[in-house]
Amino acid sequence: MTKKNVAFIGTGVMGASIVHHLLQAGYAVHIFTRTASKAQTLIEEGAVWHKTAADATKNAEVVFTMVGDPIDVEEVYFGDAGIFKTAKEGTLVIDLTTSQPTLAKKIATFAAERHIDALDAPVSGGDVGAKNGTLSIMVGGKKEAFERALSIFEVFGQNVVYQGLAGAGQHTKMCNQIAIATNMIGVAESLVYGKRAGLDLDTVLQSISAGAAGSWSLSNLAPRMIKGDLEPGFYIKHFLKDMRIALEEAEQMDLQLPGLQLAKKMYDELAEQGLQEKGTQAIIKYCKS
Repeated sequence: MTKKNVAFIGTGVMGASIVHHLLQAGYAVHIFTRTASKAQTLIEEGAVWHKTAADATKNAEVVFTMVGDPIDVEEVYFGDAGIFKTAKEGTLVIDLTTSQPTLAKKIATFAAERHIDALDAPVSGGDVGAKNGTLSIMVGGKKEAFERALSIFEVFGQNVVYQGLAGAGQHTKMCNQIAIATNMIGVAESLVYGKRAGLDLDTVLQSISAGAAGSWSLSNLAPRMIKGDLEPGFYIKHFLKDMRIALEEAEQMDLQLPGLQLAKKMYDELAEQGLQEKGTQAIIKYCKS
């Protein structure tokens, strides 16, 4: 894929880093975020801010979206000032949001009727992966559209895998979030145990991170827990949304996920305590309470 005009809708914690990588790679990037001042750094780097998603999309050949909830995805695609108001035939639209598989299929169907390619491509790796350009990207949609997008995915992703037709990327992300949910409980309980036992938690991590207990959460979030750093690489409020989607999808498949149910209950309690804007590592607060 040659360098193209790219639109990017949503420049939050992770989106801003992705836009930075696209700019560094020479893409002309048009952005939309509700508050222009929050994108000032990107504007100074060369991104062009627009008042609506439709305006940002107008001349774009590739459109990325990375917003909060499925309702936000619905709005930026189908709303009065949404992407589909101005996206031209041949445009490639790619949703990086973790959202509902059914919504991914709806977007793909609507896009296909207008000769637009659509991919659902949620990511994993948190703020660290976004900053380092090493995100894991799980992609659903037509294989031809995936191949068309691969070179631009590789600008900010390191592990880019085609999962199947529309919705498959989102289902894969649910697998990812289910695995993380109970892992986060284990990481927090491990640290609480180690502290109560009088151990040096940094040296504990040095041992167990390299062994069978090793995980991304243990390596990247446990050090934040030890330091008391609860600032978000990934918000609790967004993790709760993901767990809710996974449980809804599991219910439709007549599938019981007790570990996920427990994790959601614990994170719900943290949100009730006012920690919904903190990172998922704040589960350490629950284990200490």
